[in-house]
Amino acid sequence: MPLQIKSLDEYKSVYQRSVDDPEGFWAEQAETFNWSKKWDKVLDWNFREPDINWFVGGKTNITENALDRHLETRGDKVAILWEPNDPNAPSKTYTYKELHAEVCKAANALKANGIGKGDRVCFYMPMVPELAIGVLACARIGAIHSVVFAGFSATALADRIKDATCKMVICSDYNHRGAKNIPVKKVVDDALAMGCESIETVLVHKNTGEDVAWNDVDKWWHDEVDGQSTDCPAEQMDSEDTLFILYTSGSTGKPKGVVHTVGGYMVYTAFSFKNVFQYQEDDIYWCTADIGWITGHSYIIYGPLLAGATTMMFEGVPTYPDAGRFWQVCEKHKVNQFYTAPTAIRALMAYGDEFVEKYDLSSLRVLGSVGEPINEEAWNWYNEKVGKGNCPIADTWWQTETGGILISPLPGITDTKPCYASYPLPGVQPILVDPDGNELTGNDVEGLLCMKFPWPSIIRTTYGDHERCRQVYFSTFQDMYFTGDGARRDKDGRLRIIGRVDDVINVSGHRMGTAEVENAINEHPQVVESAVVGFPHEIKGQGIYAYIIPSDDIVDEDQFIKEIRAVVTKEIGPIAKPDQVQVVPGLPKTRSGKIMRRILRKVASGDASNLGDISTLLNPEVVEAVKKGAKA
Repeated sequence: MPLQIKSLDEYKSVYQRSVDDPEGFWAEQAETFNWSKKWDKVLDWNFREPDINWFVGGKTNITENALDRHLETRGDKVAILWEPNDPNAPSKTYTYKELHAEVCKAANALKANGIGKGDRVCFYMPMVPELAIGVLACARIGAIHSVVFAGFSATALADRIKDATCKMVICSDYNHRGAKNIPVKKVVDDALAMGCESIETVLVHKNTGEDVAWNDVDKWWHDEVDGQSTDCPAEQMDSEDTLFILYTSGSTGKPKGVVHTVGGYMVYTAFSFKNVFQYQEDDIYWCTADIGWITGHSYIIYGPLLAGATTMMFEGVPTYPDAGRFWQVCEKHKVNQFYTAPTAIRALMAYGDEFVEKYDLSSLRVLGSVGEPINEEAWNWYNEKVGKGNCPIADTWWQTETGGILISPLPGITDTKPCYASYPLPGVQPILVDPDGNELTGNDVEGLLCMKFPWPSIIRTTYGDHERCRQVYFSTFQDMYFTGDGARRDKDGRLRIIGRVDDVINVSGHRMGTAEVENAINEHPQVVESAVVGFPHEIKGQGIYAYIIPSDDIVDEDQFIKEIRAVVTKEIGPIAKPDQVQVVPGLPKTRSGKIMRRILRKVASGDASNLGDISTLLNPEVVEAVKKGAKA
């Protein structure tokens, strides 16, 4: 197992060693895993192309380390504990032996359906155990998984299938979500009708048993998997072979397929999991994320299983059947580490304290926050009402592109401060720079957050478009990875993430490219042009505010706004639906035609009193019209 830090002095000394000799430090962590061939070189890298390779020449399989190596010592320990959407339905458990057997069966089923090393398999599934089993089955045989959140639209799903030229889709018939059953397979059918010619097979997991349309490419999961052998030798993978592609919104509108590779991702997710959550052998760990996001990949599946943990999967939502559901589950399973998003915390705060106070949360030892910076009010409520002042809060900062948590307090070891992600993990070298790329040294400074040295789980490329990876992350500042976030370092050296500095909105912890939302809005036949910005939202952190120029007078504005929201839901999914829609006669633009989003952000946030000098705009008169119709 990788090193687990136990004291502040140890953190300081380990961190210093990881910076002085990163290759030696990461080699020590990697040596705790099983490799069929040891690496020839620990690290070969440059940030200019970029070209980053960890554990060069090493051969392994991540599932051998997440499953097989635990069989002798932890075979009967629960690996996955599944809690269903319905609180009256029984929970389900898979021991490491049982999970290994199910993964091997699913892997054999994939092979029987023509899936092999390097093939891409798309998942569009609810939070059921078969999703985790299917993902691990892909990794077992060297296929590349691409999980798409099962709330995205058919159009968004089709875009991702086509970009990765996936050979198979694995889905469910329906998704239990709160009081609703959502037709998952219908969305897949609609996506495949949009020209996904690479798809040869659709495996359908029978989740609710309700009727679904059936096509020539469709096969039932149980028909293909149940009769398979429980033995499937793991494909030996090069350390730098692709493990998965995960799509994240980009500021240009086209989603980016972030690529993570086997060896470095394996080492870093296990190391960060053990340290950030201070996991102990018999703990019950629960991350409430969806596996459709990177948090679910790294800290529901891979990190915990690599560490031999018991990891919970939750099918439901925090407010069904009432706002005490999270806390009821914590009491029921005696959860020790609880990892959720500020959006969920703020939403549950709004329901009042009685829903949390009636449950016994004395088993909790560590609380985690992920997806966006947590505001002070939510931090304090989380600390006092959920943690009872006894549970340190790991306010984690990281990204899809980083693969794992980079900045976080270590619970019980480093101090915590509301709104601060605090300190970098060992092996992580953050730097603050000014807009010209000059390093801002010392404390009590604010700048742009970059990384000056690679960590093992850093993004390797964007699928099929390496130049885009270079441009987005490595071209802004020479020899640095630019996170796209601004940050502040306080007088004691803690880091506080201020937020995005590009055209990406963080909605409920999920990054949404403004261009992607604008492209969807512009599909409406009456829209001439649109501009989307983020604005402060008391529950979501950031909401979506859309300014729209219509092609003619809108007779029924309420109906028009409904249609705008419907088209965005159709093109992307409900998560991207604008919270506010303002019809405007024009958009403030520079003389070169660039939309002045700074002005639109201020108006959307209710701060239109000081917009600065607007006389240089191409159309300064538009600003007054925008201010007059503002919905802030």
